[in-house]
Amino acid sequence: MQPDSSTGLNGKGQDLKIVSLISIGQHPASGRARRAEQDGRAVELGMTLAASSSTQNLTVLHAGDSQQAALRSYAGMGLESVRVLQLRESADAVKTLSEYLHKHAPDIILTGVRAESGESSGMMPYLLGESLGWPVVSRIADIVSIKEGVAEILQALPRGQRRALTVRLPFIASVDNAAPEPRQSAFGPANRAFMEQQQCHSEPDTARNGWSIVSARKRPKRLKIVKAKTAADRFKAATAKPQGAGGKIMKNQPAAEQAQAIFDLLLEEGVLR
Repeated sequence: MQPDSSTGLNGKGQDLKIVSLISIGQHPASGRARRAEQDGRAVELGMTLAASSSTQNLTVLHAGDSQQAALRSYAGMGLESVRVLQLRESADAVKTLSEYLHKHAPDIILTGVRAESGESSGMMPYLLGESLGWPVVSRIADIVSIKEGVAEILQALPRGQRRALTVRLPFIASVDNAAPEPRQSAFGPANRAFMEQQQCHSEPDTARNGWSIVSARKRPKRLKIVKAKTAADRFKAATAKPQGAGGKIMKNQPAAEQAQAIFDLLLEEGVLR
């Protein structure tokens, strides 16, 4: 799809078609269904972009059960409607979303980095990008400007750093926790919003049927044994910030050599056994 050019976030020129994908979140302590934190930030960013357009062409889209009460938390951010592609729990949402997005051809698709419930693999934006043939920008903090069909994006890096990127529309972006916090959800707008249901033909996720889902557990941190002669040296070693030494940048090496380096690192870190 060849996107129309736009002049940026000033509300002039070609209007943008934005889709923010949402999912059902899960509170880390109580386990209750809620608005997913990163998906809420994706909706907040979509509303900011849509506010610069005269038509405010933002679609908040969910694939699943329209009766989930947590969807009202997104609507309470000030949305007039939430569109739901009605699917069974065992259905594969990727194919249904791909068909919908291919048909409606938005300019920007915003998602969270990963869901808070279900598989939580973080593969959704990449699978959609592969299906649609669009570029994927991971962990963005903000979209600074859009001009002549090219978006300037700030990508979130560790320790508060940012990387400036440019990408041509259309594209998919996963929104990091560094993005602006979502606005509070109000009870009145949440109840007044229209839940637009769309029945879809779905195929069962055959691979998922054989899985057993358990709660994720944090891996223990690797202890670094420091031999120090004095108490001051031991205190300095214990409070020192970890350094990013030992990294390796590979740009011009053959693909096979780069793949082998990644494989060796996974073996060294114990990810592969």
